[in-house]
Amino acid sequence: MVTFWLTLNALLFAAVTGYAVFLFYQAVFRRFLYLRLGRPIDFRARREGAQGEFWSQVFGQKKLLKDRKSGLMHLVLFYGFIVLQFGAIDLIVKGLSRGGHLPLPAYEMFGWFQEFTALAILLAMGYAAYRRYIEKLPRLKKGWKPGIVVIFIYSLMVSVLLSLAFERVGMGLEFSWYAPVSSAIAAVFAGLPSTVAEAVFYVFWWLHLLILLSFLVYVPQSKHFHLITAPINIWLRRREPHGRLQSLNLEDEEAESFGVGNIEDFTQKQMLDFYACVECGRCTNVCPAASTGKTLSPMHLITKLRDHLTEKGAAVTGKSPWVPANVFGSASVHALAVCAGDAAPAWGDASGVTDIRPTLDWQKATWQVAAQGKAVTDLELIGDVMTEEEIWACTTCRNCEDQCPVGNEHVDKIVDLRRHLVLMQGSVPAEGQRAMQNIERQSNPWGISRNDRAAWTGELEGIPVPTVKDNPAFDILFFVGSMGSYDLRSRKITRAFVRLLNEAGVNFAILGNEERNSGDTPRRMGNELLFQQLCLENIATFQRYGVRKIVTACPHTFNTLKNEYPEFGLEEVEVLHHTQLLEQLIREGRLKPSYRVNEVVTYHDSCYLGRYNGVYDAPREVLRAVPGVELVEMARSRENGMCCGAGGGLMWMEESDGKRINLARTEQALEVRPSIISSACPYCLTMLEDGTKLKEVDDQVKALDIAEILELSVFGEQANEPVPVLSQ
Repeated sequence: MVTFWLTLNALLFAAVTGYAVFLFYQAVFRRFLYLRLGRPIDFRARREGAQGEFWSQVFGQKKLLKDRKSGLMHLVLFYGFIVLQFGAIDLIVKGLSRGGHLPLPAYEMFGWFQEFTALAILLAMGYAAYRRYIEKLPRLKKGWKPGIVVIFIYSLMVSVLLSLAFERVGMGLEFSWYAPVSSAIAAVFAGLPSTVAEAVFYVFWWLHLLILLSFLVYVPQSKHFHLITAPINIWLRRREPHGRLQSLNLEDEEAESFGVGNIEDFTQKQMLDFYACVECGRCTNVCPAASTGKTLSPMHLITKLRDHLTEKGAAVTGKSPWVPANVFGSASVHALAVCAGDAAPAWGDASGVTDIRPTLDWQKATWQVAAQGKAVTDLELIGDVMTEEEIWACTTCRNCEDQCPVGNEHVDKIVDLRRHLVLMQGSVPAEGQRAMQNIERQSNPWGISRNDRAAWTGELEGIPVPTVKDNPAFDILFFVGSMGSYDLRSRKITRAFVRLLNEAGVNFAILGNEERNSGDTPRRMGNELLFQQLCLENIATFQRYGVRKIVTACPHTFNTLKNEYPEFGLEEVEVLHHTQLLEQLIREGRLKPSYRVNEVVTYHDSCYLGRYNGVYDAPREVLRAVPGVELVEMARSRENGMCCGAGGGLMWMEESDGKRINLARTEQALEVRPSIISSACPYCLTMLEDGTKLKEVDDQVKALDIAEILELSVFGEQANEPVPVLSQ
C-alpha cells in the first residue's frame, strides 16, 4: 500500500510539474516571439567588455541599494529565494521518498538556515506590504496585482514551515534548535497520531508544490518576468558611453521611415527593456517632468509600450500571451491607449518641492482599454499609446536610467519617438521648431547673424582672444558654443574663463565665426539630419586646423564633442570641460586663488557633466581651492542631482504644465541656505538664475558659474584682502 501511494504521488507530481513547466515555456516563448518583431541588433557587441557591473548590479543589488530600506528588503528576498530553491528541492525529495532528504553536508545547519531564511522573507514581505499599503509610497502601485505576490510568498513560506513541522510530528522527532520554528509548531500538534500527521504533511507538501508551480506560471505573465529578463537585460546593457545616441543611417535608400513610429521599429534590446521592468517607480520618482506635474512618467512609458507590444504581438503572431487563457486571459490588461486631447495633470505640491502624484493620477485616468475604441493593430504608437506631450516633456537627464535596477534605457526610446515626429511628420512644438530653424540658418537658436559669433571678444579689454588663424600654433581650442557666444549672461562666463586662461598662460585659440553649433539641441530634439550636418562641418574645421585638444564651458557641447563626434570621424582629440582644465591649472600652480570669497556655495550638478560623463569632483575641487568658500551639498546632488529643466531641447521651449522644473530645483538649492548657487553649465545657470528671480531672492542669492567664482578669487574683484594660498 505504501509503495502504491508513493508511486501514485510520484506520477501525480510528474504530471502536475510537467504541465506547469509546459505552461511556463509557452508564456516565455510567446513573449520571445513578440521580441522578434523588433529590429535585429548585434547582441554580441553588448556581451563584450568587463562584467564587473553585471555582478555588482545583479548579485550586489547596487542600484536597489540606492534606496537603502527597500534595497535591504529586496536583498533578503533575492538571496532568500536562492536558498529556498534548495529547500524546495529538499522538500520535494522528502515527499517523494517519504522521509529522505538531499545528501547535503552539515544537513542540520542547512535546515536551520532554511527556517531562518523563511522567517526573514516573511519579515521582508511584511515590510514591503507596509511600504505599499500603509506608508503608501506614491511611486508604488496599489491594487490586487501586487497583493497577489504578497499572498503567494506568504503562503509559500507558511506551507514550507508547516510541512516541516508535520514531518517532525509524523516521525516523532524531538525539539531541535537546528529547526526552531518547525519544532515549535510541531510541539503544538505533538498528540496527533503519526498517520494523521503524515497525511497533513502531504496536504501542505502538495499545497507548497501547487503554490510554487502556480507562481512559476504566473511569473512570465506579470511584472515578475523581471526575475528572468532583468539579469539578461543587465548583461546586454550598453557598453558605449551613456552620452552617445544611436545614429541613423540617413543615406539608407531602403529605409521606409526614420525613428520609431510603430512598436516594431524599436530594437529587440529596447523591447527586452519592456519585459524587464519591475514597475518599482524609482524612475518616475526622480524624473523632473513627473516630479513637477508633467504628463511624462518613465515607468508608464515602459509599461504602456510593453502592454502595446504584448497585445500587438499576440495579434500578429496569433499566439495569446496568457496561458492558460481561461485563468490569466480574463484578468489581463489589454493594450492601452491614451487620448491625446486629455488635459495635463493639475499641479498639487502637497509634499513639498516635488510631487509625482498628479502625474500618476493623470496616467491612471487617461489609460483606457483600447478595445473600447480601435483594434490593437490600428492603434497609433504616437497619439494612441504615447502622447506628444509626454514625448516632449523629457529633459533627457537620464536620472531614470541611473535609478533603474534592471538596466532600462528610457531616453533613447523617447529620442527615437521624437525622430519620427520630426523627420517623418514634421511635428515639433512651435518654439522648438523656431530654434531648429534658426540653428539651420544661422547656427544658433536665436537666429542672430553667424558673423556675430565672435563679437563677444570685443568686450575684453587688454586681453587677446586669438583665432586659429591668428595663432596657428595653439595648444587648446576653446569651443565657445552658442550660449557662450550669443547669450548675454553666458558671455560673462566666457569672459571669466578667457581671463583665467590668459592668467595661466594657456596657449589657446577660438574658431571665431567659423565655429558652428555643436548639434546637441537638434539631436536631442530628434533632428538627426541637422545634427549630422553640423557635426561634419565642425569636424572638417577641426581637421583643417589640426585640432588635438578642445575645452568648452558647456556640458552639452562637451558631451557631444567627446562622445558623439568620434563616430563621425573626430579621432585622437582630447575634449575637456572647463572645470577639468581649471582644476588642473590650480593643481599645477598656474592659477592661484588668493582672494577670499566669503560665501556659502552650493553646487548644482549638470546632468550632461555628471550623470553622462562622471565629472563630479573637478568643479568641487575648484570651489574647495577658493579661500573663504563654504561648500554645502543639496539633498539631491552628484548622481542623484535633479535636472534644471533645460536639457533635451527644453531650454528653447516654454513649460505650460505643472510647476516649473527650474523653480523646483532652485527651491531644493535654497533649502541649504546658500548665498551663491554655483553651476558649470550655461543652461543650468540661466535656469537657476531665473529660479531665484521667481522666488524673489535674486538680490540675496546669486547664481554664478565656477569660472566666475574662481575669477573673483584670482583677480579680487568685489573680494576681500588677499590671504596666503595653501599648498594644493
